Amino acid sequence: MCGQALAPQHDHLIDPRARKLMCSCQACAILFDHPAAQYKRVPKRVRYAPECGIGDAEWDALMIPIGIAFFVRQGEGEGTRIAAYYPSPAGPVESLLTLESSAAFDGLERDTEALLVNRTARESFVLPIDECYRLVGLMRAHWKGLSGGEEVWREIHNFFGEMKGRAHA
Repeated sequence: MCGQALAPQHDHLIDPRARKLMCSCQACAILFDHPAAQYKRVPKRVRYAPECGIGDAEWDALMIPIGIAFFVRQGEGEGTRIAAYYPSPAGPVESLLTLESSAAFDGLERDTEALLVNRTARESFVLPIDECYRLVGLMRAHWKGLSGGEEVWREIHNFFGEMKGRAHA
């Protein structure tokens, strides 16, 4: 935002209206640490979520073709909704079907945190939205052929291992 060179590990801000992430130095990010700000600061915490609260029937109704998806509370007041995305080699894909709000989403900071569910490994995390987009980037960068290839699945496995290492209960 200010034009200062960024360190490899830096803060992110999100424009909730445009759903756009922006890199930021720490000094600029601190300026947006209040609810009335135009942009929202993306938190850094990762929490393990042993019970994601999304049952098999709900998951099937979302018609997500892979076992990984992330869920974000978006909007304000009456316009709040739960959006479901899954990573793909083409980028994040949003499920156009609606998902009812449940207790699984109550603790999510609106627009800045997501519930990331890995159905195959039976693990879930509440994590910063920028980490979800990093997972999407890993998939885009390493996908080969129809099924992705061994490399992409190794990268995804490593990503979830990193989240486990960072997670707090």
